[in-house]
Amino acid sequence: MADILSPEKRSWNMSRIRGANTKPEMLVRSMLHRAGFRFRIHDKSLPGKPDIVLKKYKSVIFVNGCFWHRHEGCAEATTPKTRREFWEVKFKRTVERDKEQKDALEKLGWQVICIWECDLKRSADLTISQIVNGLKGGRYGN
Repeated sequence: MADILSPEKRSWNMSRIRGANTKPEMLVRSMLHRAGFRFRIHDKSLPGKPDIVLKKYKSVIFVNGCFWHRHEGCAEATTPKTRREFWEVKFKRTVERDKEQKDALEKLGWQVICIWECDLKRSADLTISQIVNGLKGGRYGN
């Protein structure tokens, strides 16, 4: 099936996709701040520039989009019908990079928390409360 958009329009659409400060990320930051947590964002000194860094808890949070980061079993993790091979290579590398960054952070002693976009859509309050309770109890589980 041919793309219904011109290459220029498709390029323009893709250029509007944010890599940082996304709506889900902003929601998590807002809710954590309201819960009394203070944090840094996109710390360039850490592998993967985590979305949220909670130094006091030696924890980092990545807010992942289900489509781009391939949330297993999620309806949002679809593969475009055109240029499948291109997308599969791109998605595979993203997943590999996520694992490399997680492993590097854990090797440095950081706890890595991954929040999926669909979990926030389904129940942001529950997702954040689980994280808050885990951080305060010192035992957040992925």
